[in-house]
Amino acid sequence: VPPAGKRLTIIARMGPLALLTVVTAAAFTQDETSEWNGYRRVDMEIAGRAARLVLPEHAAPGKPWVWRARFPDFHADSDLILLERGFHVAHVDTGGMFGGPRSMAVWDAFYDRLRKEHGLSEHVALEGVSRGGLFVFRWAALHPERVACIYVDTPVCDITSWPLGQGRGRGHAATWEQLLGELELTEEDALAYEFDPVDLLEPIAAADVPILGIISLNDRIVPPEENAYVLAKRYRELGGDVQLIEVEEGTKASNGHHFEHPDPLRPADFIERHASLSPAPGGYASLRRGLANSRTRFETSKRGRVAFLGGSITHNPGWRDGVCAYLTARFPDTEFDFVAAGIPSMGSTPGAFRIARDIYARGPVDLLFQEAAVNDSTNGRSATEMTRGTEGIVRHVRARDAGTDVVLMHFVDPAKMASYRAGEVPVVVTQHEAVAAHYGAPSLDLAREVTERIDAGQFTWEGDFKNLHPSPYGQRLYAASIRRLLSAAWDDSDASAGPRKIVQHPVPEPLDAFSYDAGEVVAPSAARELEGFALDPRCDPRAGGIGGGVRAGFVDVPMLVGTSPGATAILDFDGRAVGVWVAAGPDAGTLEHRIDDGPWRTTDLFTRWSGGLHLPWVHVLASELDGGAHTLEIRIAATKNARSKGHAARIAAFVVNGG
Repeated sequence: VPPAGKRLTIIARMGPLALLTVVTAAAFTQDETSEWNGYRRVDMEIAGRAARLVLPEHAAPGKPWVWRARFPDFHADSDLILLERGFHVAHVDTGGMFGGPRSMAVWDAFYDRLRKEHGLSEHVALEGVSRGGLFVFRWAALHPERVACIYVDTPVCDITSWPLGQGRGRGHAATWEQLLGELELTEEDALAYEFDPVDLLEPIAAADVPILGIISLNDRIVPPEENAYVLAKRYRELGGDVQLIEVEEGTKASNGHHFEHPDPLRPADFIERHASLSPAPGGYASLRRGLANSRTRFETSKRGRVAFLGGSITHNPGWRDGVCAYLTARFPDTEFDFVAAGIPSMGSTPGAFRIARDIYARGPVDLLFQEAAVNDSTNGRSATEMTRGTEGIVRHVRARDAGTDVVLMHFVDPAKMASYRAGEVPVVVTQHEAVAAHYGAPSLDLAREVTERIDAGQFTWEGDFKNLHPSPYGQRLYAASIRRLLSAAWDDSDASAGPRKIVQHPVPEPLDAFSYDAGEVVAPSAARELEGFALDPRCDPRAGGIGGGVRAGFVDVPMLVGTSPGATAILDFDGRAVGVWVAAGPDAGTLEHRIDDGPWRTTDLFTRWSGGLHLPWVHVLASELDGGAHTLEIRIAATKNARSKGHAARIAAFVVNGG
């Protein structure tokens, strides 16, 4: 806490009657509503001072908030970003009070009211613009336990610099006289003033409150060498974390104090990282070895290739677009190539086999986002397959370039929600997390986040999220959570650490020796000795009156097609695993196979969705071979699923896991 003398001085100057007046006035005002930049604004009065609270469309967990001191519409882009991310934005007009005792009483009343009436988080992010610095540091010193972080914009940190203008700054005589009157100071008292921000840092540093500031190097109103630089130096000497964004030129009247904000994302990320109750890092996100390599490549080469591998949730518009927009804004000088490799119905097993074809077709990848938790579980993959597919993806990527960053994500579905509510971790999350931990890859459990936020009453599944294929709101929630992970991984605290180097990620011994880490897609034309099978160069699975839907990419493409029992084909391959990638529709049959003249085994190609859809599906027929040369023989069985209308096997590709 601040030194006792300073706290007593504030109270003595304020007086008990004045404090009572403030609190009483705050308790009997009526709220009104208006609008601010498209958001609902609650207008209120605190001790005769106008105040407002801008509400997000959907509050983030725990109702995090940012409190702006002074000039609430200046450089407001960061606040708008935070509103979109679920933050509340508060402001009380204590203009002319200069962070003095009267203003602190108003602030205390405002804080109590927002906590009591609006349920906002106990911890608040403070924003101080220009003279707003006098307020945020004074209040933070009084209540460091309530402050999550502090962001200041060209802050006043010493009243002798502004408004007195004793140093390089212009000062402002009329404001100086107003300050002396408000704070009840003589000129001599003011020169020895004990409550400048630069004098109030000890309790703030002791509470580990991080600070971010933006300054203008040619600021003629609030020179940084008399304000922010002094504050930063003292804060670091106290062991505090402080970062400064330096802007070289101002634009308004050549005073250097007003300028276009170069990067509103950075303070928004900073505030969200420290004030959000959506855990990042930790909680829903696990950073592990982080994502420093991709940041280094984006910033140094000014080029970046980012790939998105997954099923329909990745294929559909939404979270992927939000992440692309974030990366483009975060690295404005970087030319990005975004690889959209989502295919509906695909989980980690098919993903492992299509890495080379779908991810690396355009060259090396710097950052890969992988999601398969929904399809791995809803498609009935075994725990072993969940591991083999996911580990196969990570190992394949790392074999090509051990510097590539990979993020694993676990999206939500009703079954996962039921597991978490029963106190259990879904099997698929356990398997995927084991892979992430083994390879030091960051991961994000969106399934648990959505479940816990719904159970906390922040939104509903039926009304807001809608489905495992999320509504636009759900897609934005996914994007926001991924952005929090990225922001945490790319913490700006290391920005001045000097040139960064690419660090090779470890590639330990595999969790499963039969993981699909050398998976590849083999064209159907590779099959030989066709009897009853034929290669259709432009196969339409719906032809011949079969009907049903079909996934994009699985119509008018080459397929090996057989429709009658007894049809056979042979594939020669080298590897540890082999399988078929089929379009399994209403007439999907049963496939028999054998390896190297071994026993025949049976695979039902008809899925629970096949009745109305020619579903792309990968069946791994043999997965624990020795890696040498082998022969796969397939034939269409005489038996079939009772729900199927035929015996068809439409093979879009073979899949092979090399030796």
